[in-house]
Amino acid sequence: MGMTDQIVLVDIYDRERGGMDKDAAHREPHLHRAFSIFLFDGDRILLQLRAAHKYHSGNLWTNSCCSHPRVGEDLRSAAPRRLQEELGVLAELREIASFVYYHQFADDLYEYEFDHVLIGEYNGPLNPNPEEVAEVLWVTRDSLALDLLERPKAYSAWFRTAAPIVLGHLGSHSV
Repeated sequence: MGMTDQIVLVDIYDRERGGMDKDAAHREPHLHRAFSIFLFDGDRILLQLRAAHKYHSGNLWTNSCCSHPRVGEDLRSAAPRRLQEELGVLAELREIASFVYYHQFADDLYEYEFDHVLIGEYNGPLNPNPEEVAEVLWVTRDSLALDLLERPKAYSAWFRTAAPIVLGHLGSHSV
């Protein structure tokens, strides 16, 4: 990875502490900045099934798009860039929350992220990048809330924290 693939290391207050190669930051682990985008259309939320060959969480359902800003790139630039790269979508995004989470996938693979949760309305065409996304699916908020209760292991680690935040923000329903 080149210098453009350096991700932003942060402290628990999301203050920058420098940069590091993405792979190294996930092997050691180091707290770094990330974002999770949730696109919605009325009562529906767009999910993606992560491509099977991803370095972690392959074949798990997750939010519409997620990634890391690069060193020198702010969230307002990074989030639309990745949304375009992963789904071929342009949408207005706004941040509704953030949280820190830690998850160990293997002896030498971790997620330790300060995750910014962004939402946006979208109802246009999708052009998923097969390198990133195996499948996309629009689901109702109620069906997602129920499925998270019944099949939590079908979803990525960060999604199990982020989705209830988004569902609560968008408004409670009948579940």
